Amino acid sequence: MSTLSDNTSDGIRSDTLAAAVAQAARTRRYGSWYVAEHRFRVMRSYAQTVLFTAIGSPLVYLYAMGVGLASLVDGNLGDDAVNVVSYLSFLAPALLASSAIAVASEEFTYPIMLGFKWNPTFFGMNASSIQPGQIINGIVISVAARMLLTCAIFFVFMLVFGAVPRPLGFVAVLVALLTGLAFGALVMAYTATLKDDTGQLAMVQRFVILPMTLFSGTFFPLDVLPPYLQWIGWISPLWHGTELSRVFAYGMPEPIWLSLVHVLYLAALLAVGWICARRLTADRLNK
Repeated sequence: MSTLSDNTSDGIRSDTLAAAVAQAARTRRYGSWYVAEHRFRVMRSYAQTVLFTAIGSPLVYLYAMGVGLASLVDGNLGDDAVNVVSYLSFLAPALLASSAIAVASEEFTYPIMLGFKWNPTFFGMNASSIQPGQIINGIVISVAARMLLTCAIFFVFMLVFGAVPRPLGFVAVLVALLTGLAFGALVMAYTATLKDDTGQLAMVQRFVILPMTLFSGTFFPLDVLPPYLQWIGWISPLWHGTELSRVFAYGMPEPIWLSLVHVLYLAALLAVGWICARRLTADRLNK
């Protein structure tokens, strides 16, 4: 009887071990998606804010800036006020790209600090079979999903306001997504270096995002700025994303090589920020 009991116990332990090994293998394979699922569940706690912002922002900005201000600009300069299109058509793609930047500034800053310090879930994830790189991958996946939803809703309002004269205008949504991720990946990498928040993230908002919005050809063409300020736009992911969005939204004339530069520049920023964030996270979690 004792031998039979021991054999039964050994069999149970063997089955439990096999199940644990199988679960660990699944986690190593799908860890990025598990982290993304975790982030989606967290987002559910502020889903009303996400939807309210996604709907309210285009409604307010397109009406106030694209209709209110545009009526003054077009009234003085004509219906082809800027780049041979109305001011609304000129401004809308920039506001679309800016909405992606806004999502990036929310999701790649304080939630990253939360995972490292205030509610260190990243350390708990790393204690399992999930790798540090998968944590970053999962965050990017979840933010990309929210960003795509926000940009898609924004684009619907652009259509409602008549700000997209070209059939290919929907590609601007994908351009805005790339723009937001390119900027957000760099911010995520920077946030991963912070041990404490003593105002650094607020300074990013004030001294990076705000000047980038003002000097990236968002509200007026970049070439109307003095030459000593135009460089801000040239290095800004928002300018590259805005210009490329305008190409698709209303056919802004631009050499194809410059459009290719926009794509390559944004892709390079995304790659650099993503790789740096993965390495910084691995170094921080594996100490």
